[in-house]
Amino acid sequence: MSLSFRRAAILSSAAALVAPLPALAADDAAEDRDYLPRSIIVTGERQGYGEEDGSTGTKTPTPLIDVPQTITFVTDDQLEDQSIRQLGEALRYVPGISLETGEGHRDEIFIRGQETTADFYLDGLRDDAQYYRSLYNVERIEVLKGANALIFGRGGGGGVVNRVSKQARLNGFSAEFDASVDSFGAFSVAGDVNARVSEPAALRINAIYEEFNNNRDFYDGRFIGFTPTATVELGDATRLIASYSYNDDERLVDRGNPADGSGPLRGYRDTLFGDRDFNEMSAEVHIVRARLEHDFSDALSANATVQFADYDKAYANILPRGFDGTDVEFSGYRDTQDRSNWIAQANLVWQLETGAIDHTILAGFEASWQDTQNSRADARFDDGAGGFTSRFTAPLSDIFAFPSISLTAPIRDRDSSLEVLSGYIQDQIALGESVEIIAGLRWDRFDLETVDLLTGTPGDRVDEKVSPRLGLILKPTSELSLYTSYATSFLPQAGDQFLILSPSTADFAPEKFTNYEVGLKWAPTADVFLTAALFRLDRTNTRASDPNNSGLTVLTGESRTEGFEFNVAGEITPQWRANIGYTYLDGEIRTDSTFASAGTRLQQLPEHQITAWTRYDFTERFGLGLGVIYQDEQFTSFSNAVTLPDYVRVDAAAYFDVSDRLSLQVNVENMFDEAYFPSAHGDNNIQPGEPFSARVGVRLSF
Repeated sequence: MSLSFRRAAILSSAAALVAPLPALAADDAAEDRDYLPRSIIVTGERQGYGEEDGSTGTKTPTPLIDVPQTITFVTDDQLEDQSIRQLGEALRYVPGISLETGEGHRDEIFIRGQETTADFYLDGLRDDAQYYRSLYNVERIEVLKGANALIFGRGGGGGVVNRVSKQARLNGFSAEFDASVDSFGAFSVAGDVNARVSEPAALRINAIYEEFNNNRDFYDGRFIGFTPTATVELGDATRLIASYSYNDDERLVDRGNPADGSGPLRGYRDTLFGDRDFNEMSAEVHIVRARLEHDFSDALSANATVQFADYDKAYANILPRGFDGTDVEFSGYRDTQDRSNWIAQANLVWQLETGAIDHTILAGFEASWQDTQNSRADARFDDGAGGFTSRFTAPLSDIFAFPSISLTAPIRDRDSSLEVLSGYIQDQIALGESVEIIAGLRWDRFDLETVDLLTGTPGDRVDEKVSPRLGLILKPTSELSLYTSYATSFLPQAGDQFLILSPSTADFAPEKFTNYEVGLKWAPTADVFLTAALFRLDRTNTRASDPNNSGLTVLTGESRTEGFEFNVAGEITPQWRANIGYTYLDGEIRTDSTFASAGTRLQQLPEHQITAWTRYDFTERFGLGLGVIYQDEQFTSFSNAVTLPDYVRVDAAAYFDVSDRLSLQVNVENMFDEAYFPSAHGDNNIQPGEPFSARVGVRLSF
């Protein structure tokens, strides 16, 4: 069967699932569930800092209090109050997440000690390329903690980050325009217009233009984003939601500072350890999506989504490799990557009763195809004697002058093709009003083919995995739930970007992540939600050296992360909103592996984290905001040789509504000018935090 024929067959099957079919259950087969969200994809009405919708965690209309898993939200209101436009900036305020520098050209994070560049989703579908994600078209951010392959498939060992996009609404016309500029000269202009274009149809357009700047020497860039969406009611029971997103990002690549002994190099907060003319990144992203929803009855619904994404990215950088106390050593390269993703997903949700037991049954499938081309060339420095060298050493300076730089022929050139077919079933069982059970299985067939174009070496591996999920929820009252859960996930040995399989990795089964969690969720008022959880995350099947056969590897590596997490969010009083979190994390390598030897603490795993953002409105027109981030010390890598010091960063904001339509806003970041280092990429790419900065914004609403 040809690839194109298989794609057509899967896409046709997804559409057929929501075609008009006889109802499989009568309208009265399920009890009244008016408290449930209408759709898995929310319509996006503002909810302050709190959120009740847990549907992303189950793919069914489920209140958050009934999901046996830690889920943290950053809502649109909080993003606006903090004047945040990039995903990485928002995730600083999520407990359990620490940031990786992403080499200055991509989103990269640690969730519960697990590093990822790929566990990012848009409306529940995978968005896994390496680039920076803007938030101009995002309604809220959801961070779902712990392994959970049943809902998301491969990867996601520590959790996943899902962005819920803004959708066209059928409730009439609205428009919002905002502009801002900060003390470094960075500015943005954005618009959000929603209009009902006919009785059953609405159109919404979000657009933004940004120019970047900060304290780092020579740093600049710009971003263009444009996203139209449409919602069409195709009758009383059928809806079509379609969108297209175009993102165009260009910026300087900044890999940060080298280490100075066992800590980061201080006193060079503004210095670019790179070449202003060579260090650059460009990324162009197109995402097209269509989702069809159909309600067969009050008890039975279905949805099908098709998404195509194209990512075209190139970046080049000169980076520091080390500092000996006097001189800095540099190297560099240029990397290109083209990726296209096709994803088709369909779900059937059936609510029914069997005697005194209520069921919410999910049955679904997902198919995806991913093609990637990746190439890299090394940088060479003119040695002044008619030749070139791969390393350049210069005395430590505020500004570095580099000799002429050229590129080698490709030192890496590879193609990969990934096909994934998945099926899953889940049952949420309500035993009266006080006990609920969630149980499910997911089957994945994972077919990866790679080829090293320089050597002609192929790699091919097919894995079939079954991933379980089991949760028990006890509800002493409707406002309180106590839960325990067990879930797994897996990651093939090609890594989270699936670029190459070597002859050795092609022989190995995927790594496995197993998450155990107990917790509680409590809504003390209608506008406040509190969560607390204890968890253990085991990672197994990691590669290690075979002690009995030198040069060979085996799957005996293990690591473990244990911790506690607390979060409270919502409207404490009519004037006071807050989102406050705390995380304790302890993690180590338990057996020797390719990462490190047994007993090594996991990299970039702060023991304690506190995140807090709050806003208080003193009058109907005037309010103040305050944010605090505390991050404990952490190792920059598995070497455990370099430590990022702990720090406290304080942010603040002021809000003034000139009228019902016009508002002014001032945001201050790092109010006390703390010299801190929030992230790293290994021991010699350490990112200094920005100094004190202020942003002034104006918003006009209709």
